[in-house]
Amino acid sequence: MLKNILIALVVLILGFLGFVATRPNDYKVERSALVAAPPQVVYAEVADFHKWNAWSPWEHLDPNMKRNIEGPESGTGAIYSWAGNEKAGEGRMTITEAEPAQRVGIKLEFIKPWASTSTTVFAFAPEGAGTRVNWTMTGKHDFMSKAMCVFMPMEKMVGPDFERGLASLDSVSAVAAVSAPGDSTTATP
Repeated sequence: MLKNILIALVVLILGFLGFVATRPNDYKVERSALVAAPPQVVYAEVADFHKWNAWSPWEHLDPNMKRNIEGPESGTGAIYSWAGNEKAGEGRMTITEAEPAQRVGIKLEFIKPWASTSTTVFAFAPEGAGTRVNWTMTGKHDFMSKAMCVFMPMEKMVGPDFERGLASLDSVSAVAAVSAPGDSTTATP
């Protein structure tokens, strides 16, 4: 009887490991929202890590989180690193490309709770009186992250955060557009 239980357990474990091995190597999470501000204003909120505290869905996971911003004030080469509790983890973001009012590309490196690297892109396009913002994160799974995503897919882990972040970005950008001196539709960040 015990031998049959052990055999069944081994078969289940091997079956699960085999299933995990067949999962996709790549992941992509994407959300889009219409933001009530011109592309230049929205771009300025994303391309400057000093402004993320006002809209990022992860900024308030740990009130004691340590943050460090270095490099240029904004745009390509700006670096934001953080270290926080188990919810916030530890990592680093580096802006790898910044096309004013069009696109911000970020290399996202997680150090804790597990090491991984992703690419994050914010794309901005005029739409009506506002801006269509597409927020995308792509990366590769290792075996452990494939196993974890069997139970909690990246789409469910990160997607709701993107939605909250875009809603906050909309609010912050709308205020910035109203309070910007002069004509914000021609301002250069």
